[in-house]
Amino acid sequence: MTKDFINYIKELIQRKDSVLLQETVMKMHPADIAELCAELEIEEARFLYRQLDNEKAADALVEMDEDYRNELLEELPSEAIARRFVDYMDTDDAVEIIRDMDEEKQEEVLSHIKDIEQAGDIVDLLQYDEDTAGGLMSTEMVVVNANWSMPECLKEMRRQAEELDDIYYVYVVDDDERLCGLFPLTKMITSPSVSKVKHVMNTKVVSVDVDTPIDEVTMLIEKYNLVAIPVVDKINRLVGQITVDDVMDEVREQTEHDQQLTAGLTQDVETSDSVFVQTKARLPWLIIGMLGGIGSSMLLDCFTGTLGSHPEMALFIPLLAGMGGNVGTQSSAIAVQGLANNSLDSSHIFRHILKEMVVAIVNATILSLMVYVYNFFIYGAFDIVTLAVPLSLFVVVLFASSFGTMIPMVLERMDINPAVATGPFIQIINDISGMTFYMIIAMALSRVMV
Repeated sequence: MTKDFINYIKELIQRKDSVLLQETVMKMHPADIAELCAELEIEEARFLYRQLDNEKAADALVEMDEDYRNELLEELPSEAIARRFVDYMDTDDAVEIIRDMDEEKQEEVLSHIKDIEQAGDIVDLLQYDEDTAGGLMSTEMVVVNANWSMPECLKEMRRQAEELDDIYYVYVVDDDERLCGLFPLTKMITSPSVSKVKHVMNTKVVSVDVDTPIDEVTMLIEKYNLVAIPVVDKINRLVGQITVDDVMDEVREQTEHDQQLTAGLTQDVETSDSVFVQTKARLPWLIIGMLGGIGSSMLLDCFTGTLGSHPEMALFIPLLAGMGGNVGTQSSAIAVQGLANNSLDSSHIFRHILKEMVVAIVNATILSLMVYVYNFFIYGAFDIVTLAVPLSLFVVVLFASSFGTMIPMVLERMDINPAVATGPFIQIINDISGMTFYMIIAMALSRVMV
C-alpha cells in the first residue's frame, strides 16, 4: 500500500467525501482495509468504517491487529458491536473479538445478537480455553447424516451451503451426532445411484478433541496436509471444525511470542505500545542480567590474586563468555525446535543428547586448538595463559552445549515455554559458569607450574 494512496484516503476523510471514499474502499479486500486503518488515526478509521456495509466491516475487523481493533471498538455501544459486526461473523471470529472484552461488556453484546442460535454457540465456545481446539473452532460447517439417501443429502447440502462462505469438507454423523467420516463430493457425481451416504463415506477421518492444545492441532494439519480438521467432544460428537487459516494465525502469534521470549521480553509488546508497557516487558530480564553481571564481578574478585599475577588473562574473559553464550543458545535453539515440531520426544532424548555431546567435543577441540596456536605465538608454548584459555574454552563449550540441550527439556516437563531457554537465561548462566571454570583452571595451573 503506497504512501500516496494513504494520503489520498486521508484527504477524502478530511473533506468528509463519503461518496468517493465509499466507492474506493468497498472495492478493497478486507485485509487491505485493515492494513489501511492501521495507517490512520483512530477517528479517521472510525469515519472510514462508517462508509462500509456491515459484511465488509465485519470481515475487515477480523483482519485487524488485536490492539488496534480493541481501540476501534472501545467507544462503540454493545448493540452496535453486535448488530454491525458480530451478526455478520463466523462464530470463531466473533469469539475472538468478544473474548477480549470484560464480562459485563460480553453479556451486553451477546444480548443484542439477533440470531439466538449463534449467540448460544458463542457462549459455548467462550467456555473453552483459547489455546485449545475448542477455543479456536467454528461451528459453521456442512454436516450430513450417514443414513440419508443421496437426493436427501444433496438437498440438505445445498441448504447448508447457502449460509457459508467456504466449504472445506462435508462431515458425516450418525443419529446421535457422532462423527462417522467424510463425504467425498466426487461420489455425488460418480455414484449418484447409491442408496445411502454411509455406503460411500470415507471412514478414515482425522479429528481432535475440544481440549487438544493448538500446537498439536497444528502438527496434525501439517502432517496430513489438511485444510480443516473436525473437533469432537468426549463422546465423539461433532461440535465444530478448525480451518487452516485460523491455525496459521495462531502459529504466527506463537512464533512472535517465542521470538520475544528469546529476546528477553516477558510479555507481548508492539512498537505502538506505551513507554510503560514496553519498559515493564523489558526490565525484568535486564535486572536479572545485571544481577548476573554483578555475580560475575564478585566471582572475579575472588581470584584477584591470579589475575594480578597474570593480568593478560583478563583479555580472554569476553572470549569465553561470548563462546559459552553462543554455544548454549545454538544447542537450546535446536532442542526447542525439536520439542516444537515433535521430532524430539522421550524415545529420542538420549540419542539427541549423545549426538549433541559428539558435536560439542568436535567443536570444542577445533576451537581450543585454534586458540592454543594463537597463544603459542603470543605468549609461548607453556605460559599459563597459553594453556588455561584453550582448556577453559574446551570445558565451557561442553558445559554450554549440555546445559543448553537439557534446560529446554526440563522446562517442557515443568510446563514452562522452553523458548525462554534460548534467551538471556542461557547467556547469564553460561557467563557465570564460564568465569568459574576459567578461574579454577587458571588457579590450578598456576600452582602446578610454579
